[in-house]
Order: sequence, then C-alpha cells, then structure tokens
Amino acid sequence: MTTRIPPLRRRAFLRLAAGAATLPALARAAAAPDFPTRTVRIVCGFVAGQIPDVAARLFAQALSARLGQQFIVDNRPGAATNLATEMVARADPDGYTLLVLTSSNATNATLYTTLKFDLIRDFAPVATTFRSSLVLEINPAVPAKTTPEFIAYAKANPGKINFASPGVGTLPHVAGELFKGMTGVDIVHVPYRNAYLPDLLAGQVQAAFSPISTSLDFIAQGKLRALGVTSAQRADVLRDVPAIAEVLPGYAAYIWDAIAAPKDTPADVVATLNREINAVLADPAIRGRLTALGAEPLVMSPQQSAAFVADETAKWGKVIHDAGIKAE
Repeated sequence: MTTRIPPLRRRAFLRLAAGAATLPALARAAAAPDFPTRTVRIVCGFVAGQIPDVAARLFAQALSARLGQQFIVDNRPGAATNLATEMVARADPDGYTLLVLTSSNATNATLYTTLKFDLIRDFAPVATTFRSSLVLEINPAVPAKTTPEFIAYAKANPGKINFASPGVGTLPHVAGELFKGMTGVDIVHVPYRNAYLPDLLAGQVQAAFSPISTSLDFIAQGKLRALGVTSAQRADVLRDVPAIAEVLPGYAAYIWDAIAAPKDTPADVVATLNREINAVLADPAIRGRLTALGAEPLVMSPQQSAAFVADETAKWGKVIHDAGIKAE
C-alpha cells in the first residue's frame, strides 16, 4: 500500500510550476553569510506530477532565484513516503538536504509502528507552504442535498453507503473516519490503489472526501454533489458549499505541505530558509495561483510550523487509534 495525497488536477499544477519561470524576479534577500554555498536537495517521497512534487519544484525554482544557488527536487518514492523521510532523518544536519513534509507523514507516524525515525524528534520543521481542504461529495443517486440530510440517510441505512479513498491511512480516509466518529454514522470505507473517481461517478461507491480541485469540474457539471468542505470555513472556490464544521463544530481536515530539515540543523540556516520560503509565499502571483487551485498559502515561523506538525500528528493519531486503522 502506498499512502499518498491524491493529486490535484495535474495540468493545473503543472501550469503553476511552469508559471514560476515567468514570475517577476524576486529580489535576493540578505541570507546567512555562509548558506547556501552549494546545491540544496529537496527530497520528495512522491512521484513526478503529484501535488508535493510539483509544488516542491515551484518553490525550488523560486528559492534558486532568490538565493543564487540551485535548489533541486530529488524524488524518492517508496514505502508510503517513509523511504524519503528516513533518508532525510539520517542526512547531515547542515540545511543542504531538506524534506517535503506532508500530511501523509502525520498519519504515517501512527499508522506504521516500525518506523526507524520519529517524526517529531528527528526533524526540524522549517516552514509550512500551503494547505488544501477536501470536499464531501456524493453520487447524485444518493437522496441527500445537504450534510444533515446525508447523516440522516446514512443513519437510516447503516452499512449501505460506501466511501472511497486512495488508500488506508490517507487524508481522504481519516477525514471520513473523523466524520464517522463525530456523527455516529456507519459508512463503509473502500480503499483504492488507483483512481476511485470513475467508480464514484458510476455509483459503484456512493461518497468520498476528495481534494476540491479534482472534483470542481464534476461538481459544476452535476455529476457529483458537493455537501460540505472540510476546512473550518467555506472555501473560496466553492462559496455556495457549507463547511462541514457548520454542522459539526470543530470538524476540520486538510491536506498540507511543509519543508523540514534534520534535527540539529543550525538555527540560522533554518531561519534563512523560513524567511525565504515565506517571501516566496508572499509573492502575489504565487498566492494567486495557489488560491485559484483551492490551496491556501500557509505562512508560519519555524516554531509555529513545529507546533502545527505536532498537532496534526497527534490529531490524526487519535483518529487512527480510535478507528482501529491498520496499515495494509
């Protein structure tokens, strides 16, 4: 089983990455005097074309321009992203080997019990980059127009609604388990190794918690019905769709990306990287492209990033324990 974040519309994200080349030149800011002096490697546990890879290339290009040294993306998929994560945990703590840290890492920390690293102990979060919410969507054959109607229908038909995800322990899976735990509904998880949207569109499964951008066209065409978004507030790209939190206060589930370094990386190097990544996120062109895709730029200090990662790891760890989820 490969735990992964479901891809956003690939063409759109590739356009976002390619667009970085045409952005106005970002002025180089003053950096730590001895960093970087050579190529910086950003290790990514996902294959080319998936969200974390394409976003990492966008940031690598912008950071290369700002700091005058090459930032390159090194794809190391495998073992549900744990291969790449372990590689960076063992790297020299000098800032020249970084990790694309994602919400998959937060779930993997509990899902896999034999990891050779500790996500909280062995890494120094440098910066967050963005987060994106999911949308609870159903096949139109399900007679529910709102989240409360869906909950009522599911309670009247226990075990008869299947919800799809791209795999055990992925955010779309644990988002559904959190929903189940907060509502008491009995809906059945169906993990897929490949794309599940064809079966959702055909009615073979009835529901899913999907990345917004993968579903916008189907929702607009009436092929899928959006009931609620998983962000704490309504999403800009689906303003007419309520947040699930409007019905279930406190409910929230996000796909997110961050950059991390091995523990003991010098504080001035971490501070330089944080400042530069946040400067890239402040660029209106990049913010606009992320927002148009349903992604929210996420600007934090290293300390805030560390707290964010710890909170997400603890939150999803509890959901995984309570639901009895085991890695395949």
